[in-house]
This record gives sequence, C-alpha cells and structure tokens, in this order.
Amino acid sequence: MLNQHPRRVTRSDVAREAGTSVAVVSYVMNNGPRPVAEATRQRVLAAIKKTGYRPNGIARALASGTTRTYGLVVPNISNPFISSMAHALQQEAFKHGQVLLLGDAGDDRQRELELINNLLLRQVDGLLYTSVDRHPYIELIQASGTPFVMLDRVDPEMNVSSIRVDEKAAAFQATSHLIEHGYQDIAIICGPRDMLNTQDRISGWREALQHAGLTVREEWIFATTYTREGGYQAAQQMLKGTLPRALFTTNELQALGCLRALSEQGITVPDELALVCFNGTDESQFNVPSLTTVRQPVSKMAKAAIEMLKNWNNSPDLREFAFDLQIGESCGCSPVVPAHSVKLKR
Repeated sequence: MLNQHPRRVTRSDVAREAGTSVAVVSYVMNNGPRPVAEATRQRVLAAIKKTGYRPNGIARALASGTTRTYGLVVPNISNPFISSMAHALQQEAFKHGQVLLLGDAGDDRQRELELINNLLLRQVDGLLYTSVDRHPYIELIQASGTPFVMLDRVDPEMNVSSIRVDEKAAAFQATSHLIEHGYQDIAIICGPRDMLNTQDRISGWREALQHAGLTVREEWIFATTYTREGGYQAAQQMLKGTLPRALFTTNELQALGCLRALSEQGITVPDELALVCFNGTDESQFNVPSLTTVRQPVSKMAKAAIEMLKNWNNSPDLREFAFDLQIGESCGCSPVVPAHSVKLKR
C-alpha cells in the first residue's frame, strides 16, 4: 500500500546528504551566527535542493520569537480605497521581510472579532486594523501584548497608535470647493451616523456651510452604507424631495451609486447637480464625469504603519497626514486629462 503521508525531510537528512553537522546546516539556513566555508555552504545548498527540504515555519518562529507575519483586518476588501490601502501595506511589509495575512470582516462585527482572535492565535508579529463600525476591539489586542496600529480615527481616550488624515478638515475643504463654485444648496450622503468617521465628515460639511453663511438643512443629510447600493438608495431618497444644487458624498462608492440614480432620472452632473466625494482612488479619474475627490496619501500611510510596527515600543504614536483634492469634472471644473491634484491648505 502506498504511503499517503511521506516522511517530512529534516535538517538531519540535509546534514547527512551534505556530509556535515545539523548545526552547519542551520548556520547556512540562517546566514549565521557562525561563518561557513564557501565549499561547505555550496554542499549544503545542493543537499537542500536534492532532498527538497523546506524549513518548518512553526519551529523557526518558536526559536526566533517572530513569525515574520503581520495581520491586517479590514471592514470590506471590496471597497476600492480599502483594497488600495491593503495593497500598499502588503508591498511595504514585503520590503521588510514580512508576509501580510488578510482578514476581511465583510462588514460583520462578529466576523471581525473571530478574525482578530484567529490572527492573535497565529502569533502575528503585529496587527493593522480598521474596525467595521469604528468601535474596535482594543482591549482584546492589548491583552495579547501584540503590537498594533489602527488605520483610521479612533477615540483619543483609547490612547493607541494610529495613522489618519483629519477627515473633518477634509470634508470642510471638499464642501468649500463646491461653495467656491457658487453653489449654495449643498446636501451630503454620508455613512452610518454611529460611526466616528461619519460624524467627522458631517461636521466638516456642516462647518463649511456655516462658515460661508449658508443654511444647513438637516433633511439634506442622507445616511447610508459606504457602498454603491447605499449611494444609489440615498440618491433615490434625495430625489423624492427638493433637489440640491450640489452634493458631497463621503466615499467613492457612494458617489458612483449616486451617479447611477441621477442618470436614470436624466439629471446631468455637474450641469444640474455638482458632486465631490471623499476617499477617492485611481478609479475616480476614469469615471464619466471624472470625480473631484479627496485623496489620502495611501503609500506614505502604509510606509508609516509598517515602520510603527517594526519600531514598536508600546508607546502610543499618532501620525496625521495631509490630504489632496483631486480635481475632476463632477464639481464643474474644466475637464482635465488626467485629473491633477491640488494641495489643500491645512
């Protein structure tokens, strides 16, 4: 009867094939701590290739105290902004010899908890985390002693490491851009009201209107999910009442869903309703019309997040980044191909 589970090749097998000791094999595999003669090193490498030896990652982790892995927990990887951030984090982690394990919560808070527990059990070297509803499981992670960096705004009282942009200021600037066009009746499609980032974005929109002496119409606040469907449904709700002249949507997916609803009713953007959005990606400039959108410096933020994990000393580290307003056609600006970026004043 054939052996369904052949014996795993060990370092002893490699040593026997190379005619050397197990210790020398370890020195070659780990590039130290003791030097190995080049001829011996080549014999060991040839033996590794011949035997098909592969290091036991678990054993290596136990010996070195590191798994060379980071965990990433996100609300929903289908969100283009989140996927662009995940890609940048993976690239940056790889530069540091780390593998990034992705946990996609699928907008489910219970699943988010299970993912965190699973990654902690795998003894990841660090955790990068954005909560589904911005009410993260901080105490659980802290109790494990695992380094972690939040990728979004959290309550300052939590006193944890995080990277972020000032979303209130970004919303203020995006809304102000509409006001500079001369638009006065400006609505907002936002995320769920219990989410901290939604509250920041509403506050920025509200303050921009008040700063310009314009009326804040509470009935023009349309809360929904951060999805295309959410934007579509919110726009349909908006179309049942008095149509505003301009609109701030608080993420790119909502903007795309909104554009679909407006198109179905023959409402043109920006001629009849101007639009700006938050958290745009490269997709924004290829839409028709191209979207005017707040952009976060994803690459810089990913680099900082990985550095924070690598240099972890258990002291809270908050890093805030400047944002750009990528000018497109949706606000009423002249068409620009490709869309360019204007640095916002802070």
